Amino acid sequence: MIFSTAVLAVAGFLAGVMNALAGGGSFVTFPALLLVGLDPRAANVTSTIALLPSQTAAGWAGRRMAEGAAGLSLKTLFIVSVVGGAVGAMLLLATPVSMFTRLVPWLILFATAIFVWGSFFRRSQTPDAPPPITPRIALMLQFAISVYGGYFGGGIGILMIAALTTVGVAVRAAGATKNLLAGVMNIAAVAIFLLESRQNWTLVLALGISAVIGGQIGVLILRFMPENVLRLVVSAMGAALTVGMFIRS
Repeated sequence: MIFSTAVLAVAGFLAGVMNALAGGGSFVTFPALLLVGLDPRAANVTSTIALLPSQTAAGWAGRRMAEGAAGLSLKTLFIVSVVGGAVGAMLLLATPVSMFTRLVPWLILFATAIFVWGSFFRRSQTPDAPPPITPRIALMLQFAISVYGGYFGGGIGILMIAALTTVGVAVRAAGATKNLLAGVMNIAAVAIFLLESRQNWTLVLALGISAVIGGQIGVLILRFMPENVLRLVVSAMGAALTVGMFIRS
């Protein structure tokens, strides 16, 4: 138990920092939970519950940097994320994880490529230029991301940052918005999980407490790190996650 607690505490701290910056924290906590003996479904559910306090705390800490996108208000994105997260959680409890797991490396590769293009190659838009996609498409995209977030969630931060930066949101604001939306979509997912499954609360606490600490440090880094450095960090994390998931798949 001492070994398990130590492993999960380190994994939770790293996941908290990663989630606050760009996402991908579940790729640390998920294998850590498998290492201490949980089956894949239980590991996925436990990881989601344990990381919720860190995600909501990070979202709250950076809430003033968050903003709407593609003609949609932050409130609209908030509501869509809650609904999508609940739908994804219900799908997880009703269907096998294997189908979505096979798609994860490709999703992260696609999202990282979009982020790199939007960060380093996309031409700057004028302040009064219309968004490159319609509000309806943006709404559907956020709903799809939220369903995925409630179902599995690996790389969800990379996906949301990619989507937000593609429609013109600055990286720092996109990171803060991502933290807020990831928190609310997981609140909906966790509510479903708590009603429908049993949890090992010792493991949840070991992960959750350290993730909160890591998340607050991640928010400080997000707030003060230079924009160009932040773009490089997010790109590098996305590339590393992609390689890691292709190796695992």
